[in-house]
Amino acid sequence: MDTPSQSNNLDVPTAKARGPAVKSDPHVEVRDLNAYYGKVQALTNINLEIPKRQVTVIMGPSGCGKSTLLKTLNRFLELTDGTKITGQVLVDGQDIYAKGVDETEVRKRVGLLAQRPSPLPMSIYDNVAYGMHVHRMKRSRKDYKEAVRHYLEIAGLWEEVRGRMHDPATSLSIGQQQRLCLARGLAVEPEIILGDEPTSALDPISSLNIESRLLDLKRVYTTVIVTHTLRQAKRLADYVIYMYLGEVIEAGPAHEVFSHPQHERTKAYLEGQF
Repeated sequence: MDTPSQSNNLDVPTAKARGPAVKSDPHVEVRDLNAYYGKVQALTNINLEIPKRQVTVIMGPSGCGKSTLLKTLNRFLELTDGTKITGQVLVDGQDIYAKGVDETEVRKRVGLLAQRPSPLPMSIYDNVAYGMHVHRMKRSRKDYKEAVRHYLEIAGLWEEVRGRMHDPATSLSIGQQQRLCLARGLAVEPEIILGDEPTSALDPISSLNIESRLLDLKRVYTTVIVTHTLRQAKRLADYVIYMYLGEVIEAGPAHEVFSHPQHERTKAYLEGQF
């Protein structure tokens, strides 16, 4: 089991129809988005604005399309055979689905933290350094070493692994592995962090550790989290998207949605009716 770590200082480079527009310039805009698994439509006419440098939480009952929506934001969904996506997803005004856009670059800019940690079959050090090497982001071995330490510190893991950097990543606890995956994702300098129920496989202490990291990181990154836990949504969210059966039912600032939901389905979900 992980032990809570102290926060580190960071030094790193809405539904338009059913909810209020984001007051500041949105980091991500979703326009008329539809997604299909074969002939089954999973998302229907999604229109959203996601605010910059806030934690946006996507919530709703199981099977409502939360993870599907999340994975359209960095083109991970198209890695699943038989999927089809129509509409636009704009990041800083650029449609990531436009012709000629490099999907690898999109996935670098918009990183994904999955439900279960997936460390690479290599050392703790190499897990963090791998993406930086692929993209040739540093000039010297010293630069790579300093960067690996830096991102491990941001993920709250450095003090726990500093003496075992060449041990296999699989020797870490599952909570530590998830923080390692967070460090690995941050090392390629994304603009946006996506989390697909990133604490669902963790014990309570490890979950709170990840949550504290995500709250720290919103000072630098835009963060979008899928969660099935209402308590977690209330702890993390600055902005909330509520989904039901592949549609966005309601979206808005968290305090407004939680205190004064505008749609009966949202109210029923918050009251635990389903």
